[in-house]
Amino acid sequence: MSLRPVRDDQWDVVAWLWQDFRHDLGVVVDGFPYADGRYRHEWLDEYPAPDRCGYLSWRPHPNTGEDAPVAFALVRGLDAPSRVMQAFFVVPAARRDGFARDLALDVLGRHPGPCEIPFQHDNERAVRFWRKVATAAWGSAWTETEEPVPGKPGVPPDHWIRSS
Repeated sequence: MSLRPVRDDQWDVVAWLWQDFRHDLGVVVDGFPYADGRYRHEWLDEYPAPDRCGYLSWRPHPNTGEDAPVAFALVRGLDAPSRVMQAFFVVPAARRDGFARDLALDVLGRHPGPCEIPFQHDNERAVRFWRKVATAAWGSAWTETEEPVPGKPGVPPDHWIRSS
């Protein structure tokens, strides 16, 4: 696995993967693409910025051997008391053998100190995944809360894991 900060000329790569990310979440959040065929992307539009960073993970493509992007992570709050893992995505073909866990731990390790990881209540895979990552990263020094989704009173609350 190769994890590197997103270069200025690579944000288009993240934007393509972002569409996969939002497609994956579509079944959890009842998400549809908009009229232009793209899923919502306002969070992504906030990158890059001084208080935010992104990472891309690369692996050799199985058919060409050329480096191919297989995952991304977006972190905000670099200048805040606590960092937030705003988005994390691994392409389905790379979701095995602990790759996603190792990637998440690598990203968290690059930003020591307090951290927050939000995820959707109905995303059962994310619930299991982030609890295991939190335990691997911080042992028992983390908490999980449920918080209302701003502006969406009819949806289940989001989960927030916070290191302590």
